[in-house]
Amino acid sequence: MFIKPVGKTGFFAFTSSIFVAIMYAIVDIETTGGNPQKDKITEIAVVIHNGQKVICEFTTLINPECRIPHHISSLTGITNEMVAGSPKFFEIAKELVELTKDHIFVAHNVAFDYHFIRSEFQRLGYDYRREQLCTVRLSRKILPGHQSYSLGRLCDDLKISINGRHRAMGDAAATSCLFEMLVQEEIRNNTNYISGSGKTTGIKNPLLDPEKLKSLPEVPGVYYF
Repeated sequence: MFIKPVGKTGFFAFTSSIFVAIMYAIVDIETTGGNPQKDKITEIAVVIHNGQKVICEFTTLINPECRIPHHISSLTGITNEMVAGSPKFFEIAKELVELTKDHIFVAHNVAFDYHFIRSEFQRLGYDYRREQLCTVRLSRKILPGHQSYSLGRLCDDLKISINGRHRAMGDAAATSCLFEMLVQEEIRNNTNYISGSGKTTGIKNPLLDPEKLKSLPEVPGVYYF
């Protein structure tokens, strides 16, 4: 487990699309499977970004307290032996909360990473919530025309090297490079897909309180206002 500082904290601003005081936590995880309700995290990486450059990096293997299936180990290279002496999620939970506090949670297919991390926190009795930004959706809007928007295929198209595919820091670092490219394209095209992500968007009815919307449970159901 380590946190590596990179440069100094700052801010980034430009005409019509403002990034001032917005910080991003670019996250990638590896897991024992695809179901956040029953599978567990085996590795996590967080790249803190200020919209212009990387500020610091955090990564650790995590002991999932269950067996890693063979086909998952074959994909990620993470074995049961590798995680046996690693911290359990509860041991890095506070650090993760503090590291991502007031940051926008960014990931490639953000729902996967975010829901896994939320589920891990829910098992600890903590309600983890962050604003989210998905680089898959952003890429489709800002960089249209690619045959595939999977991280591997998109990075191949954009000549972004991935040093450790299907490992948390390798994928998080590649997502960080992709994010920087998306920021530059947003500046060039004068759009606000990224700069508008720090606030609740798409609310047309002035009687709806954005804070109440944020507090809704993230599970299927019927909600009365």
